[in-house]
Amino acid sequence: MDNLEHEIKIPENMPLLPVRDIVIFPYMVIPLIVGRDTTKAAVEKALNAEHIIFMASQKDPSKENPEETEIYQTGTISSILKMMKMSDGNIKILVQGLMRGKIIKFNEKEPCYTVTVEEMKDSPTENDYSVEARMRSLKERLNHAVSLGKPMLPDLLAVLETIEEPEKLVDIIAANLGLKLEDAQEILENEALEQRFDKINTILNREISILEVQHKIFTDAKGEIDKGQREYFLREQLKAIKRELGEDDKETTQYYKKIKKAKMPKDVRQEAEKQLDRLSHMHQDSAEANVVRTYLDLLIELPWSKATEDNLDILHATKVLNDDHYGLDEVKDRILDFLALRKLNTELKSPILCLVGPPGVGKTSLGKSIAKAMGRNFVRVSMGGMRDEAEIRGHRRTYIGAMPGKIIQGLKSAGTNNPVFILDEIDKLGSDFRGDPSSALLEVLDPVQNVAFVDHYIALPFDLSKVLFVTTANSLETIPGPLRDRMEIIRIPGYTEEEKLVIAEKYIIPRQVKENGLKDYKVEFERSAIMTTITGYTRESGLRGLEQVIAKICRKIGRCIAEGKSAEFKVTKRKLIKYLGPAVFLGDDELKRNDVGVVTGLAWTQMGGEVLFVECSRFKGKGSFQLTGMLGDVMKESSQAAMTYVKTVSGKYGATQSDFADFDYHVHVPAGAIPKDGPSAGITIATAILSAVVNKPVKKDVAMTGEITITGKVLPIGGLKEKLLAAKRMGVKTVVIPKKNENDLIKMPKNIKSSLRIIPVETFDKVAEIAIDFGDKDKK
Repeated sequence: MDNLEHEIKIPENMPLLPVRDIVIFPYMVIPLIVGRDTTKAAVEKALNAEHIIFMASQKDPSKENPEETEIYQTGTISSILKMMKMSDGNIKILVQGLMRGKIIKFNEKEPCYTVTVEEMKDSPTENDYSVEARMRSLKERLNHAVSLGKPMLPDLLAVLETIEEPEKLVDIIAANLGLKLEDAQEILENEALEQRFDKINTILNREISILEVQHKIFTDAKGEIDKGQREYFLREQLKAIKRELGEDDKETTQYYKKIKKAKMPKDVRQEAEKQLDRLSHMHQDSAEANVVRTYLDLLIELPWSKATEDNLDILHATKVLNDDHYGLDEVKDRILDFLALRKLNTELKSPILCLVGPPGVGKTSLGKSIAKAMGRNFVRVSMGGMRDEAEIRGHRRTYIGAMPGKIIQGLKSAGTNNPVFILDEIDKLGSDFRGDPSSALLEVLDPVQNVAFVDHYIALPFDLSKVLFVTTANSLETIPGPLRDRMEIIRIPGYTEEEKLVIAEKYIIPRQVKENGLKDYKVEFERSAIMTTITGYTRESGLRGLEQVIAKICRKIGRCIAEGKSAEFKVTKRKLIKYLGPAVFLGDDELKRNDVGVVTGLAWTQMGGEVLFVECSRFKGKGSFQLTGMLGDVMKESSQAAMTYVKTVSGKYGATQSDFADFDYHVHVPAGAIPKDGPSAGITIATAILSAVVNKPVKKDVAMTGEITITGKVLPIGGLKEKLLAAKRMGVKTVVIPKKNENDLIKMPKNIKSSLRIIPVETFDKVAEIAIDFGDKDKK
């Protein structure tokens, strides 16, 4: 075998046998199965000559008939030692590698490749000691690998110890290491002996490292191994091998593709890749691995770069807003202003709007219409009753069951980074030992700060500046000042009866007819019946009560249809009693009689404007003053100020000191179980006290609102539009308001101003003159 290569003469034209997935080395003896027609022809041609054949590897093993360029140029001149034909038509041969060779040129192509080959010899070595050292090192490393469990042919080590020729040693070891095709081909092609030794030593060192890790895992897991421990051991062993070979598993590869596709900002992507690297080193069934997977899934699903394109067509937006809502002009104008400016400046920051008004006026549904008009996605989160700051900022991932906050969850569900985001009932946020959610919202609702909002769960900045936040509230008083300052307040008062009539005809009735299955039947509502429903069965600022009443009528009609009574129904004023029973509110009968000490006042509540009656009665006593009706501190102080002022000026109305010294006064605001407070009842209480003192009746169709000082000045109040609407609903004819609220009348709807006689006053004297029926002879 040692001198075989010197006894063989290399033919000038020898057959080529392309082999797959293997590299043939000199001195290597290996059996092969030959099945392709071209390779069978090559074997036949070699056997008909001197059994010499050139064997080279294919670059792509899947190619059935490789082209010349798809075969490595360097291969091995080999000898066919044995040949046997098999029953399936294939040929089994035993081949021995003789010497390395390189293709000079291709000669024939049919029936098989024939090539001209020149022998490759190692380049001279510079230092024999260097080669000797490499031989010894290679033998030692191979012995170490075998001791760690490296599979090797029996007696191979003993044979290798007897080999003194370095070229032969390199080829035999390379042939028995089970190398990858690329590594084996690189060793075969290299003409520098030292480099071939170094390459094999490098591969052996890597293999030994893997074997050492494998041995360590085996040693650590050796004790009592049940089924679970055995599975863990096998997974860790597999991971260790993959880690050493630099091969990622399928899960890691999939996550990497998803991270790349998500188009995250640079810092976010770096963190995602860092967490992915951690995941690849964890046990796949561990609790921590599940936490990391959940975190990566969230980062991938968040819309870092996904945005909808704004529809900046002003006419389209106007049509959508008008089709969906009647009135609400101030809100619509603000949205149209934003769209118009967005045309001029695409980088314009989205406003933070706060819609304030009583329930049922359409604040939340208006947000949906804004999203529809702008072509944006819509998401809503309720703030009512929220007490935990983590609901806004999220929980840190160190806690069990940690989740991102409502803001990040909302953006995830929206799927874009510029949705219309409704924060509903922001005035009903709570706070306790778990934190203050309203303080956490300061960053969210600040256009300067929210460009880098950090949720505790993701711990990375997210740009919220493109989000159009719309908050809703029934009252501004419970919203903290710093949070209120960050929002643009837009007040939405209640609806007038005329507006409710239009809305009922245009929106509520068609919707309830459809929802109650009456669309295919002839159902009509007379206008007089709708107006009676509005005035006699509801008395509210919003529309929810009206919708409930109309829904009740539709249900009654649906029941009649189901019973087969008729398929046509016309709802008239007369039939309302049949459907709804007697009217709940009996109009303005309670305003027809003027009483002493009873005054019609106007108040603002979270439900809208309300009409309330303040009563004052006097009786023999010792000059005490009593207040009842569940009044707050502000109203109590107003009452004291009113009494002080009336005592001061009572003389000009014919009263004496005995009217206060010999009589007790009791001021009562009915509905005592309902808390009442606010700085707008001063002139109402003063009028009631003065009426009781002078025993003169108060005109019931005169309502009033305003605070009073102890010198008789009338101070301004808030919620004027809501109060005027309440007065109009109640049938009041005249309303007394503070002079300083006169500017509020400029934007007041014409139908309100035309139906009420609104009188601004500066002092209480004017209030008493308008409200109390003194008669010409009694007032001094």
